[in-house]
Amino acid sequence: MNEERKLIVSSSPHIRTPRDTQAIMLDVLIGLAPALVAAIIFFGIKPLIVTVVSVVSCVVFEFGYRKLLKKPDSYMDLSAVVTGVLLAFCLPYTFPWWATIIGAFFSIVLVKQLFGGIGKNIWNPALAGRAFLLISYAVLMTTWIEPDAPDAATFATPLASLHAGQLVPGGLNALWDMFIGNIGGSFGEVSALALLLGGAWLVYRKVISLRIPVFYVGTVAVLTLIFSRGNNHILWMLQNVLSGGLLLGAIFMATDYCTSPVTPKGQIIFGIGCGLLTVLIRYFGGYPEGVSFAILIMNCCTWLIDQHTAPRRFGVAKGKKSKKEEDAKA
Repeated sequence: MNEERKLIVSSSPHIRTPRDTQAIMLDVLIGLAPALVAAIIFFGIKPLIVTVVSVVSCVVFEFGYRKLLKKPDSYMDLSAVVTGVLLAFCLPYTFPWWATIIGAFFSIVLVKQLFGGIGKNIWNPALAGRAFLLISYAVLMTTWIEPDAPDAATFATPLASLHAGQLVPGGLNALWDMFIGNIGGSFGEVSALALLLGGAWLVYRKVISLRIPVFYVGTVAVLTLIFSRGNNHILWMLQNVLSGGLLLGAIFMATDYCTSPVTPKGQIIFGIGCGLLTVLIRYFGGYPEGVSFAILIMNCCTWLIDQHTAPRRFGVAKGKKSKKEEDAKA
């Protein structure tokens, strides 16, 4: 007896795996959990509140948009939840709730859904939302509170010191604080240890490969070591790697399936490009941080990278068009 089977062809990228989108997004959420726990430890309950507001807003906007346009519901795939968590992680924990909702609207409606939904957007929604908020509310996005300090005690982040050409005071003690997360900044970015634990989970679950994170962080490390602005080259390089949103961006955002290359060679090029742009913006840009804009710029190049790094088709000579392509051109 012949069984009737349904062939479903969806938008790229196509991943051969027994797990569906929901399972993959659940793994990403588990990978993000250590960073949220670290933020709560160092900053109190406020990071959790910002995260909940961001997640709820993203889910509501996705549900409402698709209902309004009479499209199938997609909120159960958890992609909107992941976007909400990543957007929140890019914010100071003192960021107002109303501005968080605006960022969620921009990320979900304008960057994700208007392009067709998951798998069709060309930019990472959370990073695009962060860039929009940084441009629109620069003061709110760059007002940092030190852990365990009163709300009025604002101070410069380690990245701000590096942007000014100065090593972060404190030497190895400061480096340790940057590693565990006892510093100011966007609360989801501060703990390198928590982000590395989350990244190890994603690699173990084969959600991501190491190509983009390793070549991204490695490029930043090499360039800041060679072109050090401090009197201690090794310390300067380590502080640049552990500060800002480098690890969060390299592990959880640059590896986004639909906005990064699918070929192994392309992923290496993508990682190197992100690292190069990050250092250029950090050294010569107006903002201390360059991760968001570096990844967004490289997102625009993903199609070109894939086009030039795709494996050669069997039976087609290099540089020669197939008969189908020639007929289409004719």
